[in-house]
Amino acid sequence: MFALKNKLTTLLCAISLLTFQQLSAQNSRTIINFDTDWKFLQTDIKGAETVSFDDSKWSKLDVPHDWSIEGAYDQNNPTSRGGGYLPSGIGWYRKSFTVNLTDAKKKFFIEFDGVMANSDVWINGFHLGKRPYGYSSFSYDLTGHLKFGKNDKNVLVVKADNLGQPASRYYTGAGIYRHVRLLKTSPVHVAQWGVYITTPEVSDKKALVKIQTEVINESTSASSIVLSTSIVDPSGNTVKSTETKQTIAVGKTVKIDQSVELSNPMLWNLEAPNLYKAITKITNGKDNVDNESTPFGVRSSKFEAATGYWLNGKNIKIKGVCLHHDAGALGAAVPVSAWERRFNLLKETGVNAIRTAHNPVAPEFLDLCDKMGFLVMDETFDTWTAAKPGSEYGYNLFFNDWWKEDTRSMVQRDRNHPSIIIYSVGNEIRDNLNDPDGIKRYKDQQDFVHQIDSSRPVTMALFRPAISRVYVNGLADMMDIVGQNYREKELVAAHLEKPERIVIGTENAHDLNQWLALRDNQFMSGQFIWAGYDYLGEARWPSISFDQGLFDRTGGWKPLGLQRQSWWLDKPVVHIVRKDDNGGVGNWVANWTPIDMGTYDDASVDVYSNCDEVELFLNNQSLGTLEKPKDDAPRHWDVTFEKGTLKAVGKNKGQIVATEEYKTAGKPDALILSVDKNQISKNFDDVAYVTVKVVDENGILCPNADKLIKFSITDAGQVVAVDNGNTMSHESYRGMERRAFEGKCIAIVRAKTASGKITITANSPELKSGEVTIEIK
Repeated sequence: MFALKNKLTTLLCAISLLTFQQLSAQNSRTIINFDTDWKFLQTDIKGAETVSFDDSKWSKLDVPHDWSIEGAYDQNNPTSRGGGYLPSGIGWYRKSFTVNLTDAKKKFFIEFDGVMANSDVWINGFHLGKRPYGYSSFSYDLTGHLKFGKNDKNVLVVKADNLGQPASRYYTGAGIYRHVRLLKTSPVHVAQWGVYITTPEVSDKKALVKIQTEVINESTSASSIVLSTSIVDPSGNTVKSTETKQTIAVGKTVKIDQSVELSNPMLWNLEAPNLYKAITKITNGKDNVDNESTPFGVRSSKFEAATGYWLNGKNIKIKGVCLHHDAGALGAAVPVSAWERRFNLLKETGVNAIRTAHNPVAPEFLDLCDKMGFLVMDETFDTWTAAKPGSEYGYNLFFNDWWKEDTRSMVQRDRNHPSIIIYSVGNEIRDNLNDPDGIKRYKDQQDFVHQIDSSRPVTMALFRPAISRVYVNGLADMMDIVGQNYREKELVAAHLEKPERIVIGTENAHDLNQWLALRDNQFMSGQFIWAGYDYLGEARWPSISFDQGLFDRTGGWKPLGLQRQSWWLDKPVVHIVRKDDNGGVGNWVANWTPIDMGTYDDASVDVYSNCDEVELFLNNQSLGTLEKPKDDAPRHWDVTFEKGTLKAVGKNKGQIVATEEYKTAGKPDALILSVDKNQISKNFDDVAYVTVKVVDENGILCPNADKLIKFSITDAGQVVAVDNGNTMSHESYRGMERRAFEGKCIAIVRAKTASGKITITANSPELKSGEVTIEIK
């Protein structure tokens, strides 16, 4: 029966492919997924760019693909602490494909969302170009280099060179780690990222939408076109249309401005992130020449010096986190569903904004911010011309030649995202900002961003501004918004000295006084906590990942996240934490099971809560009630440890509104599995997170268990990665086993078939096994 199903699936896929090819021939613009069927070799080799090269013994794989995360940890790896001690080197990718003879007069482009790093690309042996910055999206024109017909093979080759190390202060990944597309258009077409939409006038009753469309004529004659733009509302209804006639000479590019007015617009905001679409269509007589769909949001966004940030006329505190582009065990090749899981957890802490630290992210990352209602600081670079310690072979070697092109790529690509409210052109830049060259370098970048997108302000994350003297040499005063990392008192003083300065914390620690700098100063627009999640790299051996996130690499809550939730979330919360060593020593942990119960008697307990009062109980005996401090500090109890139940009860106006309790765990007895979602599809961007917990006979988590967990999975699925969040673990992320850390570990699962069920089982010696089933939809 299973074999029959496979044959039927293959037949249906073939019919679907034929239908797709027929429709493609009729359509004016076709986007073809180019992620599948690549050949890969992780070493340098001569002649691999040539068409005749024999790649038959190379590995077969799909992209996105990060080969560095598949490697072994080694203290001597040249990536060093910045790259998390994972391997670097050179990787080659080759892909063969054919193009229909009927498409010989079409334009073809290959689009890469990101290749890490120093990429070279060839088509049929012709070198298309080089791109040093691994975070930039880019494309090449293949027209004139392709062979047409089912018997003529085309060969696309990519070389990714990460040999020069250390190149970064944090993990970059390696290879074609983002999506790839083949784009087919007519000779007259909309330029890449050529649609630019702004909403300069917005109210509840009406909104002005301006659309600028860049059209290129690469045909052999002048073209008289009609450019029509239709606005589709979030419900799928076309609400407004406009059209413009234009003649474009051969080889010329024109920018066509249009505008429409929307009545009673559905605004994009944090609670209801409504998205419209602009449907662009180019016709030449009866021929449909090109078409494109551009999502956008209708919203007003502004910063004011005295009151901070405003969205749609509402004053909002920006409560943000900084995020690097890796996702722990997945490395840099991150499925959308992994980001969605992470974003949902950030929402639970009260986070409403994300800083893309410190580079352009994948476009689908920003799509998700649009859909889920996050504000975004979109950032270009971690380095200009001056190297940073531990990344001497980084972007500093390329900035002078490439900053303009890389900035253009990011801003043009991203400028229609309603989530983006501000750009940053640098993080803790080590160039001398107290001399004319350094000041000009910033001003040139800010002006260039404004040329591409005049609708958003520009900042940078200043580093030790009192030392660089940017508050007295004029640089801060030319910034649209003054952004500063840490040293909140300096930033507050900078505003008070010149109240016309708009200020924002671009990077902030977890300390209470840093939260109060935002809470208690209306002029402070917001802050971005370092960091939202633990990330790979920026760690000192034997540690391999940074450990100051609100969540660990697996998405596990950390005390820092629990505390942040008590400050930033509106709904009532209580969270119990204690010092893990006797007498108030050690780290904060969220459990009531000491490692050594024989020596643990003096428990230092804090409760994070936004409730008016909190009462603490040990085995149903009250340990007292404490009111909410005016400065939002945790409430503290010194408790003599007893086995049993520690419980916190939060009250507002005398009514119980939140509770939390921890029970002392007994001996490990069983494994319990849970999954973040019960259905997934066969798609790179759809994965499920399976969490394994080691529990005692009563189902209580054993937080000190470090058992080795072994996984098995049915044929319909595959385990793509395993992890436990331990910053000291050097275990492989690939394979079918992982040691529990703090009683837990995870397996990340992807579907291998289009339908069916996946069952994943976890086993460990002397423990009852557990399993969970996921449906493939």
